[in-house]
Amino acid sequence: MSTQPKITVATAWLDGCSGCHMSFLDLDERLIELVEHVEIVYSPLVDTKELPARVDVGILEGSISSEDDLEKARLFRERCTRLVSLGDCAVTGNVPAMRNHFKLADVFDRAYRENVTLQPQIPTRRVPALLTPVKPVHGEVKVDVFVPGCPPSADAIWYVLSELIAGRMPDPNAVTRFGA
Repeated sequence: MSTQPKITVATAWLDGCSGCHMSFLDLDERLIELVEHVEIVYSPLVDTKELPARVDVGILEGSISSEDDLEKARLFRERCTRLVSLGDCAVTGNVPAMRNHFKLADVFDRAYRENVTLQPQIPTRRVPALLTPVKPVHGEVKVDVFVPGCPPSADAIWYVLSELIAGRMPDPNAVTRFGA
């Protein structure tokens, strides 16, 4: 058992598919080792409802596509000592940013009217306002570590976390690349 204090980690997914979080879970048995060094204090993987005031490492998956995404990214930057942009959506905007080539009204019409058979209508309640354009995380807040991949492999995530746990800045280019 480790005698070093655990580092705190928070994760969130913005506009993306959650594939990066699935890759995180693909750490499999390494998750047991990780738990000896890390306390996950906020994540879709745990039942915490509020981001703590101070977190050692924040990990954001997905692009900034809505006011909710922007608010969460800003909160993570404010409260996290190190901020990791995880996956191609967070690093480049990737698939969510494809809508940047279209008018927002046309995107809504396509999604909520043209492709709906029952009650086609644009939702008005509980839908966060969409931003134009969609941006990668670093388009709005300072990012310390960029981990490309769609999704990044469990090995790449393990490398980045292991380096951060050891107090070193990782070089994700050594273990991953865009789209892989």
